[in-house]
Amino acid sequence: MAFRRRLLLLSLITLIIFPLLGYVILTLFQKSSLENFLAFEQIKLPNIILGLQFGFYYAFIAYLLMQAKIFEKVSTRIDVMVRGLKLNFWEGLFLSLCAGVGEELLFRSGIQPLLGPVITSVFFIALHGYLNPFNWRFSIYGLIALPFILLISYSLGSFGLWFAIAAHFSYDAVLFTFMMYENKQEQ
Repeated sequence: MAFRRRLLLLSLITLIIFPLLGYVILTLFQKSSLENFLAFEQIKLPNIILGLQFGFYYAFIAYLLMQAKIFEKVSTRIDVMVRGLKLNFWEGLFLSLCAGVGEELLFRSGIQPLLGPVITSVFFIALHGYLNPFNWRFSIYGLIALPFILLISYSLGSFGLWFAIAAHFSYDAVLFTFMMYENKQEQ
């Protein structure tokens, strides 16, 4: 229970601190206004809906791929970690929202203008621990998630930051929902 509360607190910190960090990083190297960083002018309902759909479909495909036998032997399976938290649906949505908004503002708005989409995407996956040279099976999940992150990174020019935020949110929300449902089925 204490770990669960800490995770929810860390999620809230992600929602608040990551965007601040991204803004500081960007303004140290480039002149940028807060309005430009937050890209409010890019908030367009069709792009947000498209992002939600893209994240949903990619999460569904990723979930199906994670059902492969090769993932049975992964010692730190993501779904096992999530199931161990015993999150409810609303907590899963909260975690997804915090990650979608906080991480995308840090990586897409703060870091990507400096490092570009490829390096930022690989850095993003590596920081999540999904590129682990000591656990190649776990790294396979990183190879499943990397194309998703690359696609939302390259989508900025066409669909905007809020497409990426919506896609990230729905990707996480769908995976959390699948994993929480599996947890209830096992109990």
